[in-house]
Amino acid sequence: MASRLGSLPPQLTSPPLHHRRHLRSRRLLWSSDLASSLSSCRSLAPAQLDLFSASLSPVNSGRCNVPLLVRCNAQTTVATSLSPGTPVRPTSILVVGATGTLGRQVVRRALDEGYDVRCLVRPRPAPADFLRDWGATVVNADLSKPETIPATLVGIHTVIDCATGRPEEPIRTVDWEGKVALIQCAKAMGIQKYIFYSIHNCDKHPEVPLMQIKHCTEKFIHDTGLNYLIIRLCGFMQGLIGQYAVPILEEKSVWGTDAPTRIAYMDTQDIARLTFIAMRNEKIDKKLLTFAGPRAWTTQEVITLCERLAGQDANITTVPVSILKFTRQLTRLFQWTNDVADRLAFSEVLSSDIVFSVPMAETYNLLGVDQKDIATLEKYLQDYFSNILKKLKDLKAQSKQTDIFF
Repeated sequence: MASRLGSLPPQLTSPPLHHRRHLRSRRLLWSSDLASSLSSCRSLAPAQLDLFSASLSPVNSGRCNVPLLVRCNAQTTVATSLSPGTPVRPTSILVVGATGTLGRQVVRRALDEGYDVRCLVRPRPAPADFLRDWGATVVNADLSKPETIPATLVGIHTVIDCATGRPEEPIRTVDWEGKVALIQCAKAMGIQKYIFYSIHNCDKHPEVPLMQIKHCTEKFIHDTGLNYLIIRLCGFMQGLIGQYAVPILEEKSVWGTDAPTRIAYMDTQDIARLTFIAMRNEKIDKKLLTFAGPRAWTTQEVITLCERLAGQDANITTVPVSILKFTRQLTRLFQWTNDVADRLAFSEVLSSDIVFSVPMAETYNLLGVDQKDIATLEKYLQDYFSNILKKLKDLKAQSKQTDIFF
């Protein structure tokens, strides 16, 4: 068919003149509208984002006076003169960071509750096929490449931002520059609600780069005028499996500190469930909530609990917080180890007697949730060890079946 069309006279293969003019005008109008939306999403050069190094003097920018990575007054000017289009369905959501520990639980919960879920994931060799298998739509984009973001927001009502940078990346690449790009595009394209996960007490620890960035992102979202919900979190129960439970079962070293910090870990399934309850409650629009588990635990208490449930002692290697501090100072001397230093900055938090927890009674009342329905760490780890030990027992029993029949 293509070869036949190729042999036709030009006047037959081209549309009539008035059609060409119509199509050209439509293309120009579409290009103009897209350029208007993209213009705000491209103002993301480091100079415009006011990125600062730790060696600069303290910054005076509103309520966030911090000397580290970023200023909290990145440009919030966005396109606001977009003409009305087809209304989007309130059930259409975009989950950013959908393959992460929290993100995948948000996706599962949204699908279970009947939402139309689109997942923004970075292109990678191992595609996120499990998200498609669940029933979500997967789109490839990269927060570090602002030009890839707008297309993912078309037809979206609510953005749920669970993303964070990979350990090998500079913290500000995704968690600041990428988030500024995403938020600006969300505003420009008329997103109805933006849900952002932050860290509890991030406003009290500007010396920790990630916590400082989280606090500045909170301010930036507020300043854009978006309808938002900010949820601060204390810690995930799921993270304790790889950190403590698995090494104990495999009789490997368990790394801990001598810090007195206490953390109220929460099951990410509960976080996802409470998120959607809060998202549907209009009384919580433009509010900041903090989610915390039923009890705050020290590192040693978590290890002791795992030992009891596993039925064996842990091989504990204790790293003094003072060593972590020294390592951080050392790695900050070299440009290529700055990212390590940024992550070791949490040692500054661990060195103080801080409790990462908040009373949740008022939040439960606001959301209409019974505290008894929130998983405790004891119950979560008990279920994990019961399942794992049962599987190990079954495998051991199968390996002892040596009878051979002919």
